[in-house]
Amino acid sequence: MKPPRFDYVAAGSVGEATEALASAEDSRVLAGGQSLVPLMNLRLARPSLLVDVNHLGALSGFESHNGTLRFGAMCRHRFLETDPDVRQKAPIFAEVAELIGHVGIRNRGTLGGSLAHADPVAELPALLVALEGRVIVASTGSERAIPAAELFAGPFTTGLEPDELLTTVEVPAHRDGDGGAFSEFVRRHGDFATAGVAVILHRDGFGACEQVRVAGCGLGPTPMDLSAAGDFLRGESSLTDGAAEELGRRVAAAADPPGDVHGSKDYRRELAAVLAADAVRRAWARAGSAGGA
Repeated sequence: MKPPRFDYVAAGSVGEATEALASAEDSRVLAGGQSLVPLMNLRLARPSLLVDVNHLGALSGFESHNGTLRFGAMCRHRFLETDPDVRQKAPIFAEVAELIGHVGIRNRGTLGGSLAHADPVAELPALLVALEGRVIVASTGSERAIPAAELFAGPFTTGLEPDELLTTVEVPAHRDGDGGAFSEFVRRHGDFATAGVAVILHRDGFGACEQVRVAGCGLGPTPMDLSAAGDFLRGESSLTDGAAEELGRRVAAAADPPGDVHGSKDYRRELAAVLAADAVRRAWARAGSAGGA
């Protein structure tokens, strides 16, 4: 299948990209193209203008600065998975990136593209919510920050304006005592997740839990912030099997999953309970180790 006719601009700078986006009524950004191009070929997406940002070096790279990790929006999934600096300073990103599709997809797909596409079953949006990250977006002559909690407005819908370009992703830098894990269920390797749960927690110098963040994919119309389910763990110095299973029950109760051919609502809630219990066990152990996650 072939897409409808469209105009094409290869942007040479962020400014050129935002000007081009503002120049057409139905313009779209072309980054990795792993979601947009198939939609165009199926004629489910019909942009009048594609703005190619693949040559913008300013949107690539990874750095740590003043307690914040900054990822360029054009960081490929494969980069997140394999880059030694990312694996050392942001190991949870490497763990999650490895879960995305197949290597060919990860070679092209981008961090910013995944967030802007806002698929409710995608892993990276849920991870950003769990980490309380934010994105920086540029428009003609200005830029603004959007917290993850405000970014995702609905299935495949974000708070970005049509003329805005997502340029940077920021998350808090890893601290001693931090631990994170992501658990998901897929029917076949490389498939979209039926459900997934991210757990990020922090333990103080005495081993007591100070903070628990929980988010899910495939459990609602957007990546769901389920952190309230873990509030009962604060102050605890050990994680029992019963506590892990209780977190799972609370996550399942708070989830609002869809029901479809891949699984009923009740089935996804059962998955959420098992996945949350697994993720919190691994996150807790990592928070008590030297490397964390």
